[in-house]
Amino acid sequence: MAKFERISEEDIPEEIARIERIEQLAKWLDDAYRIPGTNFRVGWDTIIGLVPGIGDAATTLMSAWMINEARRLGVSRWTLLRMVSNVGIDAIVGIVPFVGDLFDVAFKSNRKNMNLLRKSLAKRPSRQVQPNGVEVEVLKPASRSKVSM
Repeated sequence: MAKFERISEEDIPEEIARIERIEQLAKWLDDAYRIPGTNFRVGWDTIIGLVPGIGDAATTLMSAWMINEARRLGVSRWTLLRMVSNVGIDAIVGIVPFVGDLFDVAFKSNRKNMNLLRKSLAKRPSRQVQPNGVEVEVLKPASRSKVSM
């Protein structure tokens, strides 16, 4: 059996670590638990949102942190605007008692924002210049197109 070494935090590039933190928070906020007997998943956004006033404010702040991290990753202004819109809709509708809680179960603004972030990062150019000035080639998955002969 092969022996594997665990990679330390220092070995993971900061950008990848940042994306993983955002992804983990989005999962916890929107999809942490499955409701037994259904295909619905709820997260801490829905659970904390049940606390009147404070709950929605707390989860909106967590979502705002995710948006700030996306900004630090260099996503476009258009993507940031869409992310802010998702969180704004979630926050505004979440204020309404009961209706906002049901909306939180269905809307999943953090998961939507994570999908926007992934799409935006996938559109980046394949060549990047590192902070030390070295230009690197970022490998993207090859497209699977049929070649006719």
